[in-house]
Amino acid sequence: LCEIGGHKEQGNALMMEAHIDTLGAMVCDINSNGCLKLSPVGGMNPNNAEAENCKVYTREGKLYTGTFQLCDASIHVNGKFNETNRSYNDMEVVLDENVKTREDTLALGIMPGDFVCFDPRTTITESGYIKSRFLDDKLSAAILLGLAKAVQAGEITLGRKVTLLFTVYEEVGHGASCLPSDTKEVLSVDMGCVGDGLDCTEHMVSICAKDSVGPYDYELTTKLVELAKEYELDYAVDVYPHYTSDADASLKSGYDIRHGLIGPGVYASHNYERSHTDGMMNTYHLLKAFVTQ
Repeated sequence: LCEIGGHKEQGNALMMEAHIDTLGAMVCDINSNGCLKLSPVGGMNPNNAEAENCKVYTREGKLYTGTFQLCDASIHVNGKFNETNRSYNDMEVVLDENVKTREDTLALGIMPGDFVCFDPRTTITESGYIKSRFLDDKLSAAILLGLAKAVQAGEITLGRKVTLLFTVYEEVGHGASCLPSDTKEVLSVDMGCVGDGLDCTEHMVSICAKDSVGPYDYELTTKLVELAKEYELDYAVDVYPHYTSDADASLKSGYDIRHGLIGPGVYASHNYERSHTDGMMNTYHLLKAFVTQ
């Protein structure tokens, strides 16, 4: 939580939020063969993480590596390989250690409750595409940091008090549940959805009109659309059918605020995601226009 600027006008403070927690998992059991059974943290879809390298962080501060695999993963052995469900009950972390039994793994200091983090595999192409796990929402966190840097350098003059909040619980539903008392508007800067039935692409800034919780504030959303038009940004207005945000968490906590949601278009959410620098810049310029009003 950091304040990046104030203004003589009081009582109309803006909070902009991005979340820096990622999808992941937690050890919930150790199988008889020494491999790890996982429970998801956030919406980590197991069939999207098959064969992904990962790291296991123990309570004792130790670090181990492994791979998230289908149980009995050799296709030349498992005759039903392609028919098997990719669920957490059918998958396991194969540790890069010489373990053969549950007791071997316990002896390493690994136990239920240890966190498992998946390799993001971040790649930026010469054509400007950004490919990585967890662009939701480290991509927008980076945009907010860029905005703060521009304010510090004197390149942006804020029109009112603006506070940035980087939450670590959005993926499990209670990220922005506490706000400064003078906050009147909350703008969640998250990922924009890309997929069938939506207009947004990876090159755009997405303005969300409604998600699974309900509509976003009409006046605030309309203002964002007007600014996108005025500054000739590449944007889309969409309804997200399976989505919640930090701004939703603020409302559920009882705050009487105007709330909105924007973000760069991200394809294959909660999978190996992809966006583009165009989408980042369109989002940045919309934020810049918004905070200077």
